[in-house]
Amino acid sequence: MTDTAVESGVLTRTLTVSVNGTGRSAEVENRLLLVHFLRETLGLTGTHVGCDTTSCGACTVLLDGVPVKSCTVLAVGVEGREITTVEGLAGAGGLSPVQEGFHQEHGLQCGFCTPGMMLASTALLAENPDPSEEEIRWALSGNICRCTGYQNIVKAVQYAAAKMKEEH
Repeated sequence: MTDTAVESGVLTRTLTVSVNGTGRSAEVENRLLLVHFLRETLGLTGTHVGCDTTSCGACTVLLDGVPVKSCTVLAVGVEGREITTVEGLAGAGGLSPVQEGFHQEHGLQCGFCTPGMMLASTALLAENPDPSEEEIRWALSGNICRCTGYQNIVKAVQYAAAKMKEEH
């Protein structure tokens, strides 16, 4: 990754990452946030812009499997890494267990927080395939939902955990 001065005097770099399993490269400004790279440069609008301060979690993505709030991560800082967005959760066979759980257990209302919640849940279940209700609530505590009261979101994660156990 090399800095390149452009006519306007803004430094840019060629960024190469893997997004949802596909290699992607683009010329980006050094100051571009990851959330804007995903939404504006790559057109992956499932990652939502909420608070821009890491308070709400709407912009949560997985960076090498770890949930991060992409509104405060510089895109150039993820060079060569793997990013998973909500668009990358479904597989060839359909919805992921987490996505299916949110659907079956009505874990969403307006849907604004849902992508971040799903990614945080996916990371939790990768680390802990049989979490308690308390562990689920703790793992999701960095993501705010203003609509649901969280009970159905917790049920959705429990559903996904049970489904993943069944499949293995």
